[in-house]
Amino acid sequence: MRTEIATLGEFGLIRHLTKGLENHHPSTRYGIGDDAAVLSFPAEKEVLITTDLLLEGVHFDLTYVPLKHLGYKSAVVNFSDIYAMNGTPKQITVSLGISKRFSVEEMKALYAGIRLACEEYNVDIVGGDTTSSYTGLTISITCIGEVEKGKAVYRNGAKETDLICVSGDLGAAYMGLQLLEREKSVLNGIDKEIQPDFAGKEYLLERQLKPEARRDIIQKLAEAGVQPTAMMDISDGLSSELLHICTQSNMGCRIYEEHLPIDFQTAVMAEELNMNVSTCALNGGEDYELLFTVPIADHEKVSEIEGIRLIGHITKPELGCALISRDGQEFELKAQGWNPLQEQTDKSEEEKTETDL
Repeated sequence: MRTEIATLGEFGLIRHLTKGLENHHPSTRYGIGDDAAVLSFPAEKEVLITTDLLLEGVHFDLTYVPLKHLGYKSAVVNFSDIYAMNGTPKQITVSLGISKRFSVEEMKALYAGIRLACEEYNVDIVGGDTTSSYTGLTISITCIGEVEKGKAVYRNGAKETDLICVSGDLGAAYMGLQLLEREKSVLNGIDKEIQPDFAGKEYLLERQLKPEARRDIIQKLAEAGVQPTAMMDISDGLSSELLHICTQSNMGCRIYEEHLPIDFQTAVMAEELNMNVSTCALNGGEDYELLFTVPIADHEKVSEIEGIRLIGHITKPELGCALISRDGQEFELKAQGWNPLQEQTDKSEEEKTETDL
């Protein structure tokens, strides 16, 4: 059964999607139902706010992304930004731009994913907006979090000799995307009854379609008494994020190819696609792992935390930023991660060239 969104209207759709929501945090004084939410945070806390905008055709492809997974991922990527500040996500607002091709049932599936993520990470949905769209589906989520005063971790705090650490493994989400794109191109060219074969590659698909924010790493660092000096989550690629930290901290760095954490499935898929696995780990993006620096004095503490890998160290700025290959060669580290604005610029230049011709 398909229910047209127009039959419910804006407020009817919002009521339908948010029915049964309960607030769990004392800081949520009043959520959905009025012109604005009311929040109140303790004096000893600082408030963190982050926003992500996801556009169909730019950030996701509904050919192979289930709406429930998309909703879950849309929320989690915001939670990840709050954890990257050493904070805790508490509330989100959800705004949707919806084209006529979507039904109430499809939007309910999307919202089911958002609600599932909020249940998993103990976050309240406190507001949002819906409107019509002529360009497909648009998702905008704002997340509000909190952090103890003096405990927020910024990108600009890295110091010389600090150790560079990452959580989890890198490149799997990018390999998952390449796998989905490959199967999509195959299906577009041949018999539609042929089903994609993802056997043995489930981890790659999970990393792309249903990423998780690394709340556990923040908790483990706190338990070990380790306060990172700088931190980011890896959304656009390790190389891009590390250069952000070095630029804002006015430092250089050295990272080592042999220490990059790469899962077996990632390595196998890269070989299958004839791609350099280290390049995928450096530039793939959407891993949503944590990249952070810690004082060298915390080396032993960090080394004992499961799920954290030491990949290099911070240097003087005049030494620049470099990757040391497995055979000892030094290569300049470049920001080659995903950049949607650059892609748009490249497309515009191509169109201009065609017009000139």
